[in-house]
Amino acid sequence: MAAQNDQLDSSFNDLDYLSGFGNSLESEAIAGALPRGQNSPLLCPYGLYAEQISGTIKPSVTHEPFAPRSPSHGKLVSEFNDSNSVTTPTQLRWRPVDIPDRPTDFIDGLFTVCGAGSSFLRHGYAIHMYTANKSMENCALCNADGDFLIVPQKGRLWITTECGKLHVSPGEIAVLPQGFRFSVEMPDGPSRGYVAEIFGTHFQLPDLGPIGANGLAASRDFLVPKAWFEDGMRPGYTIVQKYGGELFTAKQDFSPFNVVAWHGNYAPYKYDLSKFCPYNTVLVDHSDPSINTVLTAPTDKPGVALLDFVIFPPRWLVAEHTFRPPYYHRNCMSEFMGLIYGGYEAKADGFLPGGASLHSCMTPHGPDTKTYEATIALGDEAKPHKITNTMAFMFESCLMPRICLWALNSPFRDHDYYQCWIGLKSHFKLEDAAVQNAQI
Repeated sequence: MAAQNDQLDSSFNDLDYLSGFGNSLESEAIAGALPRGQNSPLLCPYGLYAEQISGTIKPSVTHEPFAPRSPSHGKLVSEFNDSNSVTTPTQLRWRPVDIPDRPTDFIDGLFTVCGAGSSFLRHGYAIHMYTANKSMENCALCNADGDFLIVPQKGRLWITTECGKLHVSPGEIAVLPQGFRFSVEMPDGPSRGYVAEIFGTHFQLPDLGPIGANGLAASRDFLVPKAWFEDGMRPGYTIVQKYGGELFTAKQDFSPFNVVAWHGNYAPYKYDLSKFCPYNTVLVDHSDPSINTVLTAPTDKPGVALLDFVIFPPRWLVAEHTFRPPYYHRNCMSEFMGLIYGGYEAKADGFLPGGASLHSCMTPHGPDTKTYEATIALGDEAKPHKITNTMAFMFESCLMPRICLWALNSPFRDHDYYQCWIGLKSHFKLEDAAVQNAQI
């Protein structure tokens, strides 16, 4: 077993990728497999089929009719309404969800926490989490509703797609565009993480504006898989289609990962968050968290996103006579936060790796009492210091989220979350104001 694990670790780390974000790329598992000069020649090289979104040994249409998956999943939502979710302005927080005792793969371990809009109307988003402990076997998932942005928190993921393989560790992310078939293996067994899904649009890099070319996420650090394929019969192979938030299955007798070559700018990709170049204030005040946006799905209104993916990585805090943790605020955006590892600077207690919080539109939030008091106690003696060993993130949206009933009623919900602010007391001293006015 040890030798097998060593071999797996070597394969996990040695995988080669293409580089770039939004690039038009091409990849061949066999040299000369891509048609030249056109997409649909009468006869393709090696007797292949030409298919969009991919070129395959056997067309993906050759499967039996879809039927509703049984047993029904029951905890996936792509159209948020009164029948499956509720609204509340209350600040919410969840402790890390336990890994299941029974064998559970990525599909069965995926559940929706909150979201807004509708995949049917091609506008909106959903935020999911997953807890799983086994690889998907003889099946692949295809999401017809939207793009998945996967944030592993515990356990590595080996994701096989029609374009090739992605090896994704905690501290990295993967984006699987709408329509791609993929399978998730879990080499470490117990796994947990977060998933953002967007309907009707795709993620892009934020407009860097005055930042210029040398900050935030660099396009060359996004990695795209190289073509890889498997051939041969796979009797009883199952395609699971996520469609309108429901799961459907269809049988076929071959692997969907039979794409010998592909080209274009529509492909899965991954990104290592440690390569992010954060920007921060160097004199006074605390920057808006949007300065740490890795990827965004913008709206027609400048500066307002359908969904931003924002991170809070290790970085220096140097601002003078400034309250350095995030300030108390209300926001037109709704903020879903997760923690991959370490601690979060604004929450001394209770916000744990694998946990989550939700602060909805115009609901006040900010540092807990312990963080505030410790920061104020330093006063002007606060020295520049580096935040280390942490990686928190935020899914931020202009749409007001509805919360799924199972998330609201979850045993992992922290019903005492509000208590973290109850200890905040007034420091206002009227006599000091009177003295100051007298001096003026």
